Amino acid sequence: MADNTILVIEDNEQNMYMTTFLLEKAGMKVVQARNGLEGLELALAIAPNLILLDIQLPVMDGHEVARQLKSRDQTAGIPVVAVTSYAMAGDREAVLQAGCEGYIEKPIDPENFVAQVSRFLPDR
Repeated sequence: MADNTILVIEDNEQNMYMTTFLLEKAGMKVVQARNGLEGLELALAIAPNLILLDIQLPVMDGHEVARQLKSRDQTAGIPVVAVTSYAMAGDREAVLQAGCEGYIEKPIDPENFVAQVSRFLPDR
């Protein structure tokens, strides 16, 4: 995988650890943000190849982060994938409507997580 930088916006330390571990083990660079506003600011600053976005976040929720990312020229083209435990009817539609290109359910499956994420990376 060619020098892919992934911004992970996640407030749960265990989820952040597992996500970061799996992605770094696969050779990707991970930048971490622990709330929605920090994630938005980092996305604007570093222009990652992909953003993994929790929906239940402090300061600014994931739906608002996705809408903000998609409304700005600098970040509109960056794929955003919701990684969330929201699995009720309508939740997938809500994250896609907010601007996310994809949806990965928590708890993540360590066996398949990198493959799931890689599908959304540009220039695979």
